[in-house]
Amino acid sequence: MITVPLNSINVYDFDKTIYDGDSTIDFWIFCMKRNKSILLYVPKIIFAYFISIIGLQSKTEFKEVFFSFMDKIPDPDLEIYLFWKENSCKIKKWYLDLKSNDDLVISASPDFLLRPICNELGVRLIASKIDKRTGIFEGENCRGEEKVRRFKNEYSGILVNKFYSDSVSDMPFAELSNEAYLVCGSKIKLWK
Repeated sequence: MITVPLNSINVYDFDKTIYDGDSTIDFWIFCMKRNKSILLYVPKIIFAYFISIIGLQSKTEFKEVFFSFMDKIPDPDLEIYLFWKENSCKIKKWYLDLKSNDDLVISASPDFLLRPICNELGVRLIASKIDKRTGIFEGENCRGEEKVRRFKNEYSGILVNKFYSDSVSDMPFAELSNEAYLVCGSKIKLWK
């Protein structure tokens, strides 16, 4: 039996791990349904997506183009509140059954979008810092090695007991953890 040190925590990716879907895409669709002018951004977003796929722009640059639709949202805080009022039910049951108040969610999704639901769940958050009015990043996209760097910077000396993610892009964080698990829907298996 492994004894968990008092200075260790469990860490969870968010989208497709503890949330059933991609919260960023769900939020975008939610906003488009409520504000049809966001449809004008679709061609620009599609073009930026293909440019990023062929490597002519970074993931961060693509996401800035994607989140530029936020300038059409008159009250981002209200929109985010209404989104979570409708979508908080998509937090997976297995996570709610395991949840602890010292959990940490670490995600590439925007801090402005995940902060309210993490506060509601009573857990801590590290996520991409993005201006909710302009879509401009305030630092690096919190993905891959950046998750490890941000964690070490904000939680120096804290060990990761268990880590859960749906994505192999989180391998650097899995290697940092005592135990790591891959999540696929509601199935959880040991990361090998």
